[in-house]
Parts: sequence; C-alpha cells; structure tokens
Amino acid sequence: MKEKMTRRSLLRMGAGAAIGAGLSAAGLTACGGKIGDAAHGVLFSRDEFTGGGRTDAASVIGRAAGHRGTPPNIVVILCDDLGYGDLGCYGNRVIRTPSIDRLSAGGVRFTDFYASCSVCTPSRFGLLTGRYAVRGGLIFVMPASGESLGRFLIRRLGRWVGRLGATDVQDDCWVDGITDDEITLASALKVAGYRTGMVGKWHLGDFSTDPRYNPRRHGFDEFFGVPHSNDMWPCALYRDERQLEADIGLNQERLTGLYTREAVDFIERSKNGPFFLYLAHTFPHQPLYASERFKDKSRVGIFGDTVEEIDWSVGEIMTCLQRNGIGDNTIVVFTSDNGPWYNGSAGGFRGRKGQSYEGGYRVPFIVRWPGQVPAGSLCTAPAMNIDIFPTMLSAAGLAGPSDRIIDGRDIGGLMRGRAGTSPHDMLCFYHYEELDGIRVGNWKYFRNTNHYVWPQPVDKPTTFFGRIGKGNFGDWPNLYNFEVDREECYNLASRYPGVCRDMDARMARWEQELARNPRGWIRT
Repeated sequence: MKEKMTRRSLLRMGAGAAIGAGLSAAGLTACGGKIGDAAHGVLFSRDEFTGGGRTDAASVIGRAAGHRGTPPNIVVILCDDLGYGDLGCYGNRVIRTPSIDRLSAGGVRFTDFYASCSVCTPSRFGLLTGRYAVRGGLIFVMPASGESLGRFLIRRLGRWVGRLGATDVQDDCWVDGITDDEITLASALKVAGYRTGMVGKWHLGDFSTDPRYNPRRHGFDEFFGVPHSNDMWPCALYRDERQLEADIGLNQERLTGLYTREAVDFIERSKNGPFFLYLAHTFPHQPLYASERFKDKSRVGIFGDTVEEIDWSVGEIMTCLQRNGIGDNTIVVFTSDNGPWYNGSAGGFRGRKGQSYEGGYRVPFIVRWPGQVPAGSLCTAPAMNIDIFPTMLSAAGLAGPSDRIIDGRDIGGLMRGRAGTSPHDMLCFYHYEELDGIRVGNWKYFRNTNHYVWPQPVDKPTTFFGRIGKGNFGDWPNLYNFEVDREECYNLASRYPGVCRDMDARMARWEQELARNPRGWIRT
C-alpha cells in the first residue's frame, strides 16, 4: 500500500496548489491512514490488511447439524447495472424478457431486495462474501491498473473533490483487491465437494497486473472472463490465469454469446455435480453492445437489445439444465449488482446507480428451486445480496465460517414462503466508506447523503468552503415510510423525531461495533 497526502493538508494550501497536489495524490493513492473520526469511529488502519495470510475455508467451515439430502447445484446469474424496472416480471412493458419471466413464474420474486452497494466492486464483494464491503476495504469502484493516467485522475479527483471540507471522514483507504483472508462463496462450497466455475466480469482486483486477485485464487476451479468493467481499458480476456487477449477494446458485441457458451460448457462438464456457476454478465453496463441477432431488435434502443440478449442467455442456461435432467436439483438465482446508470429503469424509485436512494440499491432478485421454492410466489420482506452467501451455504448443508462475522442472513425461509419477516434488524446503505442510512422494517432513514450537492443542492452539502445550509436550506435528516411512500418523496423526520432518534442510535451502535472490530474477526 502506498502513502498519500491527507485532504486536510491539501486544504491548508492555496487553491491552485491544492488541486495540483490532489492530482498528484490521485495518481499515487492506494491507502491512507484511517477512515473515520471520534464521532463515527475509526474503521481501518493500514495494518488491518497486512499479515492475515490466506484462510483455509475447510478449517473454519463445517457441516450443518441435521442436514440431509443431496446438495443442489447452484447457478448465480448477475447482471451489471440492470434496473429494478427493466424486466417484464417487474413491470416493464417494452423490453421482452420471456425467459426471465418464466424463471420468476417458476420460483419466487422478491420485491424489496437490495444490492449491498450501489456500485459494482463493493456490491460484488458483498454477494460473494456475505459481508459489507467496508469490512474488506473495497469501498470504491476498482479501476483498471493499466488505465490511462487521464481517466484515472478524473475518477480519483472527482472522488476527492466531492469530499473536500468533510469533517466526518479522514483519509480514504481501500485495497487493490479482495484479500486472501476473505472466504468467497466458491471457496466455502468447495468444502462440500462442489466444482466451482466463474464466467464474466470479476471486478474485485485487476489480476492482469496482480495475479493474487484472479478468481482461481479465490475458490473458483475455472474462470473465463474479464477483470473489470468494459469501460475500463485495457480490458483483457482470460481463461483461468492465461491471458487470451490483452484488450477486448470495443469488440464487445460477442461477450454475452461467449459467456453463455462457456457457462453451458461448464454445466455440461459438471452435470454429475454438485457444481456452483457464477455467471456475471458485462451488460447492460456501458458501453452497450449486442450481437447481430439482437442489435436494433428491441423497442428501446441498444440498452433493450443487451437486456433481451441476456434474457436469451438465461433461456440457454435453463435449457441446458433441463436437457441434462438436473433442472429440478438446481438453484437458479438472477439479480443485478446495482441500479441503472444512464439508461435503464429504476422502476419508479428515486435515484440511480451510485446513490443510496432506492433506485441505486433496489434490484431484481429471482430464485427458482423446484420442490423447495413455491412457483409463482412473491416475497415482500427486505433482504440483500449479502444474504446469498449464508443461504447457499445452508442449502449445501454447510455451517457459516466460525472465525468471522457474516453480515448476511439465511433467507431460505423467505424463499420457501415459511417466513414473513426479514431476518435483518436493519439493512445498511453505504456510500463508499460512509454509512448514509439504514432501513428498519418499513422505515428508511438517511442521516445525510453524498448526492446532489452540486450544482443544484437538494441537501446541506459539505463543500470546499465548509458546511452550508443553515435555516430552511436543506432537509436533513430524511425519514421515509414505505407503507405510504416507496418513492422517498416525503420527509417525515419532523413528524417522527422519536423514530429518528432510534435510527441514529442504531447507526451509532453499528459504527461503534465496527470501530472495535473493523474486519469482523471472531477471536477464540
């Protein structure tokens, strides 16, 4: 990890020197001193990510007591930037998604399901580890290590300027990729004898320059795909740890077809099971591409084309499972890493990708498991992608790791229709390392957010000139009641001060516990 100059030291310089130093810091940053302050808790020091070594999953994961039956195959299909409202089964009437709609009709569709972050890297960390990304330091979108200096500076400077003058956060801190001491879903399932394969986008560390972050070193027996988002160049194509192409460039219309063929091939070779397939599509992340068969075929342009091709891909996966007679013993999960970006539908919810409002966090979530999950069922209880890890372990007959806190909960009861309420006391909404707000039952609470502060503020923003927004300017905190306002349009904080105090206290307790044990290790 590399040192960087703190934001406060930059602010003590003149404006011109500050920008210059900020650019310099942007080019060098990897991890500063600490996150947090006395009010919100010191979350990480540099030493938190050093010396841990690789964790042997088999040493901390055992068989669940009383589990019987054949472990099911597991297929997790993850889209990139697919919105809550982009599928027919979630109300879309212009994009054709018959295969995904059939998947929903054959299983359970969640209405209040969340990604664990509204951007890719931390959300994917949460899905694969069952832990909030703040525990692993992957709080920001990981850049391509070979990305041009100009593009990287723009990304980093935007982050730096957005936090100028902040009093609640000290230095930024993140790591270059998922650390060896994390246990992924793939690593855990191998304890139960699963063959594991990944196809598609990784985005948990650029293994093209640092092989420690290759999926093969984090529990996957096989890998075919790319290290990060398709708008980060160079974007190499890999099979396992062998580079097939140094940069796919803009030749991306082939990706969904390539991924699908690789996924089908993995299933065919692993059909004697059990197996775990993680298919992480590149699209509909920008830039958008569709193959000739799907290009210009949807009613809503290239975004719709890419979604309709993903729907075709889901159909190919399901056909493969049925053809091999394993459809009834396979859990198929379909979801997205966050809400829509420039294109796509948030389903009428406020906000989009990168924001803590519902449109950034709430995503489709469908589970098909014949004989276990009632066909055509609906679940309205809140859940999050950190729940996938413990739920799939439970389905495979495994207990959770004994050496670490898992923030996710087993939602098998919700999937089967045997539980009516969420197993979570609260769900956290992070913006980078900051806890913006929480959801408790039907209440959604924001202490503040880091959105919409410039050029037209709709909160009390922190700026280069300090905190502004006295009197009636701004409207914090925010409290929304989803029984009457799922779109987060009407702030009820002044009407329910007691609820706000309770929410503040919950957030403070969470942050204090995190400060005491940032990585979430359980010492014995």
